[in-house]
Amino acid sequence: MVSLLQLLYTLLTNLIDLYTMLIVVYTLFTWVPALMNSRAGELLGKVVNPYLDFFDRYIPPIAGISFSPVVAILVLYLVNRYVLYNLFSFIAQLLV
Repeated sequence: MVSLLQLLYTLLTNLIDLYTMLIVVYTLFTWVPALMNSRAGELLGKVVNPYLDFFDRYIPPIAGISFSPVVAILVLYLVNRYVLYNLFSFIAQLLV
């Protein structure tokens, strides 16, 4: 059972890392209008924008630059490294 828990933890952390990379790529795409209008840019927008829009509501752009991707990545990092780790450690202790 613990190995299944480790597999699930690894899967979730890898998915969060992948989503973080997608946010970085999307942020780079926003600097090039031709990339944003491509299929890849539109697909990335559909995947990443719902999460970034949450932070856009609370963090206004400064001098036309949105810092919501930075905060969004920081939140993902904290969830990935601390919340998931402690949650799965707690569950593993209950199972042993």
